[in-house]
Amino acid sequence: MKEPRKARQERGASLERIKGMIEEATIDCHDESEQLMGLVTMIGEELRLPFSTEVLGVEVMVETVELNDAGGLVAVCRRQRTTQRVPLVDLPLPSPPPAGAEWIEAYRQWARRR
Repeated sequence: MKEPRKARQERGASLERIKGMIEEATIDCHDESEQLMGLVTMIGEELRLPFSTEVLGVEVMVETVELNDAGGLVAVCRRQRTTQRVPLVDLPLPSPPPAGAEWIEAYRQWARRR
């Protein structure tokens, strides 16, 4: 079944917006590590934390986003006294998503290109 024209246009506009966000975050960067830090900065400034979401069927609170030793971004999730780091590329977002969640999508798009 073919996707409706309006949905294709909205998705295209959304992808263009995400590309623009990536460019904004990485405009003066010389290499991949600087690009990553640009995205980290934008996520830190724009993403409203904490927010709740569901991971493996369990409600968790996303407390922060940090860089891991492998050079990727992870969401630090808490449930009661237990914390778990979930790669940001795999983190399910709630509906509606928190303010600034479009920066998570920008990171995901950037990470796919690496």
